[in-house]
Amino acid sequence: MTKPETLRPAGVPTSLAALLPGAPDVAVTGLSLSSAGVRPGDLYVALPGASTHGARFALDAVAAGAMAVLTDPAGRDLAGAATPAVPIVVVADPRAELGRLAVEIYRHPAERLNLYGITGTTGKTSTTFLLAAGLAAAGQRVGTIGTIGFTLDGAQLPTARTTVTTPEAPDLQALLAYLVEHGADAVAMEVSSHALALRRVDGVVFNIAAFTNLGRDHLDFHRDQEPYFQATASLFRDGRCRAAVVNIDDEYGRRLAVELTDAGTRLVTTGFGVDADYHPIERTELADGRSQVRVATPGGEVDFTLGLLGEFNVRNAVTAIAILDVAGVDLAQALPGFADAYVPGRMQRVDLGADAPSVVVDFAHTPEAVAAALAALPEGRRIAVLGCGGDRDQAKRGPMGAAAARGAALVVVTDDNPRSEDPAAIRAAVLAGAREAALETGAEVVDGGDRADAIRLALSLARPGDRVALLGKGHETGQQLAGRTIEFDDARTVLRLWEELRGAVDA
Repeated sequence: MTKPETLRPAGVPTSLAALLPGAPDVAVTGLSLSSAGVRPGDLYVALPGASTHGARFALDAVAAGAMAVLTDPAGRDLAGAATPAVPIVVVADPRAELGRLAVEIYRHPAERLNLYGITGTTGKTSTTFLLAAGLAAAGQRVGTIGTIGFTLDGAQLPTARTTVTTPEAPDLQALLAYLVEHGADAVAMEVSSHALALRRVDGVVFNIAAFTNLGRDHLDFHRDQEPYFQATASLFRDGRCRAAVVNIDDEYGRRLAVELTDAGTRLVTTGFGVDADYHPIERTELADGRSQVRVATPGGEVDFTLGLLGEFNVRNAVTAIAILDVAGVDLAQALPGFADAYVPGRMQRVDLGADAPSVVVDFAHTPEAVAAALAALPEGRRIAVLGCGGDRDQAKRGPMGAAAARGAALVVVTDDNPRSEDPAAIRAAVLAGAREAALETGAEVVDGGDRADAIRLALSLARPGDRVALLGKGHETGQQLAGRTIEFDDARTVLRLWEELRGAVDA
């Protein structure tokens, strides 16, 4: 795979002294947080990390061509003696400078784009893809930035950075500049609460920012729901967006809408209720699995075909419509793009052929998302294969299991990405929540062991017409456990195991 730095445009020399008062007059052409990603002419920014300080790699950065090092006082002590060849610039909080520096070095690329940001717990990816599909149908060249990676005109861009929803400020600004350089008109991007808290989008003004919802997630990082909300809401404050689209079905969305109204921010609302500016009126399921949807807008009713499964994707589509409308895009041109919009790993169908259960793969990794994914499945016996990631919010494991037991007749608990934790211990927490809920629902709950074994078990127990949902990993093609990553793709694994099971039956 091509290295991420290939997404950087050609740099224009900028004096470091002009960017940081008191810094030496050294010309820099780029910015890097990773010593391995440094290109000749870069400013290397050495930040403290969870396990070590970036200043420990300053010598490697200089060897790769860094012209200067920006760090904090602790980093100076680590890097000073090792890097006599380049100046070391010390500030109290280098991260606080990153966004501004990146914007200046890459020449304000966001100002040359129509930039749309979507934040919230769930729905960011699907809304981003629907928005991009609508913009493309209306004739715009569109880039996307988010969980599944980076695209331009629907094609994946060469990068190894697919695990971070919103890139760090240097990578983000370089990517925006790259998209400008390659003719993009607009960019639809996911803006995570982590990114906002860590100031990755500092210096960026979004044409329109949208809020989808706020559920239980990321509390390993934010510690509590209130700081999670405050981080998310910061996208709409201090001039970071020119207009806001907010889902008021969500309690935090209603709270945010009141705040924005009081602040005089240009605001439109979405929801299922008639009090929302944009709301669905009618939805009809079609024979091919798509839906025909009618939505009320301030300018009148619009009809469109939606290719994505589930009521929650109707909500995501309404948010995308509101963004398009506020942006002044012709909806008659844009909405046909929703018919074939496709999001890898989001209610992704896996075709097993005739006389087989129907299977979907979905990224659901919160209690709310698990419930929504299962509710989106067509009528029939539902089977959930569910895991929960390690080294993340432990308190959501039981509720995720409970959501599965309320939405499925059979719950097969398995591993997601255990990371450094004991997989059996994670499964035990999910199983406890599922079994408690099953006392009321009557769902069958089993420990399926590792993920391949669990998928095999679910397929072996499924009958034609059953609905099997593989939840948690979505588009991911690797599984993280015990300090290593093994190849694992849910969709491919289903196909392989189904063929094995059919072969065993035929034999």
